[in-house]
Amino acid sequence: MPPPLVLTEGDPAQTVALTVAEARALNDLKIAVATPTLDDGLFDVAAGAKVGAVSIGERQVVVRPKITDINRLIFMLGYARNPQIWREDPVNVDSADELLPAVAEAFARIASRTVEQGLLQGYRTVNDALPVLRGRMLAGEQMSRRYGFPVPIAVEYDDFTVDIAENQLLAMATRRLLTVPRVSAPARRQLQRLRHTLMEVSVPARGAPRPRWQPTRLNARYHAALPLAEIVLAAESFEHHLGRLRITGYMFDMWSIFEDFVTAAMSESLRRVGWECERQARLQLDERGDVDMAPDLLCRNGGVVTAVLDAKYKAERPAGFPNADLYQMLAYCTVLGLDEGHLVYAKGNEEVRTHTVRRAGVVIHCRALDLALEPAALLSQVDQLAGAIVKDSAHRWPLAAGL
Repeated sequence: MPPPLVLTEGDPAQTVALTVAEARALNDLKIAVATPTLDDGLFDVAAGAKVGAVSIGERQVVVRPKITDINRLIFMLGYARNPQIWREDPVNVDSADELLPAVAEAFARIASRTVEQGLLQGYRTVNDALPVLRGRMLAGEQMSRRYGFPVPIAVEYDDFTVDIAENQLLAMATRRLLTVPRVSAPARRQLQRLRHTLMEVSVPARGAPRPRWQPTRLNARYHAALPLAEIVLAAESFEHHLGRLRITGYMFDMWSIFEDFVTAAMSESLRRVGWECERQARLQLDERGDVDMAPDLLCRNGGVVTAVLDAKYKAERPAGFPNADLYQMLAYCTVLGLDEGHLVYAKGNEEVRTHTVRRAGVVIHCRALDLALEPAALLSQVDQLAGAIVKDSAHRWPLAAGL
């Protein structure tokens, strides 16, 4: 078995012996970029835009995030889903080489503690066909689908059960983590016990909508475990074949993690000063509406568009368009009638600077967030950026009254 190939986001490429099929799989998955060298069988391999782990045949490939503290990445993932729960950074995991095994350690510990008192129960509305009447009969369905036969009876009733959304999410995450390689033996044993505890809980079929839950007083003891379960389920899990080569694994898009965190945190910060923020607002570039646009965050104050923001984990520099982010922001500002736009990058991936567009007077601010900061300091930096955006809008009012 070949040794594992361990890559770190942003590090220089490594020269590695790969088969053509392995190199093609890495490039197709976009978890790494494999470039052939002049020597047969050797490829220069660098991490791509994703982090995670894949098994390509017998070779295991691990891509570590540039953020060395896994707790920081888990915080960003969780905060984007529920800022209220994750503001205090409730999860603490030991340093680990990989993201999902580290999450598995925390999830196994927290979820096991969550179900110690027994599984949460709740009412669930059930549609069924039974030999006896329970709840209320669905007369329409009985006549149209069962042709008026007396049994079975189409009924709808409320069932007090453990088969509710909260437990379904725990069961789904437990099953997912049991397939992840390199999880420690103690954590795997805890996950096996969790699966046994949750054995009466159903798991939605592949492709079905994910169960939804809302934080309440009744499910308070689940509040730490459920966001972790959602992080596990947010990973892009896959299994397919390339010829005879079997490929399995999980991946996270770093740009998506960063974008979700920035838009969630910036929305929270601006909401406190009375602004309203809309994510992925639908805009049209041209008069006929043939070209769609969707900025990450569109901000309004009193119903008037006051700012537009895009989160960019890394600067986009395709061939021929080395400053694509600036062109995109200029288009947003032009359509919205704004004379300022804001780009937010991860620190170290782009310079902090301000660009003034010639003859248009549009000012584009490039700002950065330091992802190495502790959660409280990182959120404080978001507040500072939000304050700068509010200050800029105060003396540079939009050229148009709104959309």
